[in-house]
Amino acid sequence: MAPSGPGSVRRRCRRVLYWIPVVFISLLLGWSYYAYAIQLCIGECAPGPFHLSYAEKELLEREPRGEAHQEVLRRAAKDLPIYTRTMSGAIRYCDRCQLIKPDRCHHCSVCDKCILKMDHHCPWVNNCVGFSNYKFFLLFLAYSLLYCLFIAATDLQYFIKFWTNGLPDTQAKFHIMFLFFAAAMFSVSLSSLFGYHCWLVSKNKSTLEAFRSPVFRHGTDKNGFSLGFGKNMRQVFGDEKRYWLLPIFSSLGDGCSFPTCLVNQDPEQPSTPAGLNSSSKNSENHQFPAKPLRESQSHLLTDSQSWMENSTSLGKGKA
Repeated sequence: MAPSGPGSVRRRCRRVLYWIPVVFISLLLGWSYYAYAIQLCIGECAPGPFHLSYAEKELLEREPRGEAHQEVLRRAAKDLPIYTRTMSGAIRYCDRCQLIKPDRCHHCSVCDKCILKMDHHCPWVNNCVGFSNYKFFLLFLAYSLLYCLFIAATDLQYFIKFWTNGLPDTQAKFHIMFLFFAAAMFSVSLSSLFGYHCWLVSKNKSTLEAFRSPVFRHGTDKNGFSLGFGKNMRQVFGDEKRYWLLPIFSSLGDGCSFPTCLVNQDPEQPSTPAGLNSSSKNSENHQFPAKPLRESQSHLLTDSQSWMENSTSLGKGKA
C-alpha cells in the first residue's frame, strides 16, 4: 500500500500541475501540426480569372517570346489585381500551370503547382508553407517552442541533482540528462526560427521576399507590402483576436490580392516610395482594387459577390 502523508500529497499535486499544461500544449501542438501539414495537400490554386482562356493559350504558343508575347499577357491581366512584375518588368506568368501569377504567388518545383503567397517548401512534412497554412505553421513553431521550454524548465531541478549526486543511482537519471539536453537544444533552434518568422510577419514579408525583394511597376521595393505592424499582424492572424492562438484559419484576404503601401496610403507608413505619384495611382487602378485591412473582415478584394460576378463575365468574354 502506497504511503500517505504531506510529502506524498505534494508530489501528487506537483504531478497534476505538470501534466495539465503538458496535455494542453500537446493538444494544441498536434492540432497545429495537423492543420499545417494537410492544408496545402488538399490543393491551392488561383481562381479562374488568372487562368488563360483556350484562345489566349493558343495565341501564346504561336507568339515568340518577346513584346508580342507580353502584349497577350497584358491584355489578359488588364482587369486583374496584379501589381508585381518580373525583374525585367514583364507580367509574371507560369508556363507550367499556364496562369498569370497573382502577387506573391510562386511555383513550387517539388509540389509542381503554384502556391499562393508561398513562403517556402518544408521537407519535414513534404508540403509548402503558403497563404492557407502560414498561420498554422507559426502556431506549430510557437507551441513546439513552448513545449520544449516547459520540459526544460521542469527538468532543470533534476538535472542539477544529477550533477550533484542527488538522484538515486539508476538508469532513470541518464534519461533525465538526455531529456534536458534535447529540450534545451530544440528550444534554441526553435526560438531562432520562430523569432525570424515573427520578424517576417512584422514586416509583412515571406521568406522568398526576404531574400529577393518584390518588383513593382515602379521598381524593386522590399517594403512594398508592409502596412505597419498592426495591420501586418492582422493580415496573418485576422481581426478576431479570440482565434489568434487557435489553429483555425482566420487570415484576411483570398491569397490573390494584397493591399500595398503603394496603393493604399496608411498613417503607419512614413511615406510613399519614390517614383509613384497620385496620378500614376489613379491611372493604374484595377477593377478589383485592394482595400485597407480595417475595411475588410475576410477578403482583401472588393467583396466576394463582385469577384464572382466579374469572374463570370470575364470568363464569358474570354470564351
